[in-house]
Amino acid sequence: MTTSFTPASALIGGSLIGLASVLLMLTHGRIAGVTGILSGALFSGGPGKAWRIIFLIGAIAAPALIYYTTGHPMEFSVPVPNWALVAGGLIVGVGVFYGSGCTSGHGICGVSRLSPRSLVATGTFMASTSLTVFIVRHII
Repeated sequence: MTTSFTPASALIGGSLIGLASVLLMLTHGRIAGVTGILSGALFSGGPGKAWRIIFLIGAIAAPALIYYTTGHPMEFSVPVPNWALVAGGLIVGVGVFYGSGCTSGHGICGVSRLSPRSLVATGTFMASTSLTVFIVRHII
C-alpha cells in the first residue's frame, strides 16, 4: 500500500482550511468543527442554521467546482471494503462523542488556540491513528 506525497497541494489545501477557520472565527465567532457544524445544521433552529448549511454546501460543492474549472475530476480511491468504511465511521462517531469534538475542531482550531483539551485530544487522535496504521499495514 503506497501513499502519494503531494506537498504543494497539501500546503494549498491546508492553507485554505486554515483561512476558512480564521474567517469563520472572525465573522461568526465559531469554531470550524465539522461535526458540530453538521449536527447544528441538522438539529438546531434559529439564525445559526443558515451559515452551517452554506458551509456544508461549500464543502460538498468544492470538488464539483474543481472539476468544472479544471476539467479533471478529484481522484481518490478507498482500498477497503464498504463494511470497513461503515465500521470506521461508527468508531469515529463514538470518538467524536466522547472526545467532545472532532479532528477539525480540536486539531485545527483548538490547537491553534493552545487549548489544553484540544492538545490532549489531538495527541490522542494522532497516537490512535499511528497505531491503527501500524497494525493494518504491518500486522494484519
